[in-house]
Amino acid sequence: MKTLFVTASGTGTGKTYVTAALAAALKDRGLSVRVLKPVVSGYPGDDAGTTDTAILLNSLEIEPTQEAVEACSPWRFAEPLSPDMAARREGRTIDFEALAGFCRDAQGGAGDWLLIEGIGGAMVPLDETHTVLDWMAELGSPVLVVVGSYLGTLSHTLTTVAAIQGRGVGIAGVAVDESDDSPVPVIETAETLARFLPGVEIAAVARNAGPAAVYAALGPMIGV
Repeated sequence: MKTLFVTASGTGTGKTYVTAALAAALKDRGLSVRVLKPVVSGYPGDDAGTTDTAILLNSLEIEPTQEAVEACSPWRFAEPLSPDMAARREGRTIDFEALAGFCRDAQGGAGDWLLIEGIGGAMVPLDETHTVLDWMAELGSPVLVVVGSYLGTLSHTLTTVAAIQGRGVGIAGVAVDESDDSPVPVIETAETLARFLPGVEIAAVARNAGPAAVYAALGPMIGV
């Protein structure tokens, strides 16, 4: 099973949208796909249908039942905060080894593709000592970095990529997802990033692009 870890330069860059679109596109091509978003904060326990977890499940035509949600997102927290803070509000912690083990078990399962969506940006704390970057390094899977085209994204993206590369984690590519408040055309942001990231695959994704368009932009960089 091929595994792709989807991370971001921060919150709100379109990470869930891109993950769901890729999952749907892979499924449409007859491939078996599993999606995981193991850690979720800001989770409304009484309305799972509006959550990122539900978006991912719906992309594979899986009803977001309680059982399906638990299988996709075992660590769920109510407060819309970093995972360490959200867990602390509930008197809980995230067991990093259990989190990594959960993902490794999924990697060993049957199927063609496993898409693992992280939470927030690459440097978001998971517990007292681990970040999402530690999680990615532990799994060792290629990483897709989803960034926006908002003002400030150049610095955020270059810093994120430098941090990931500094840990020796392989980057499949960078997806520049067009932001609502993009000050320039999304392709211009992608071209600027390409000048500073030689050797890194970069693709622009238009706002509200469907699964087919996302697949066309990102398929080559993830090896499909």
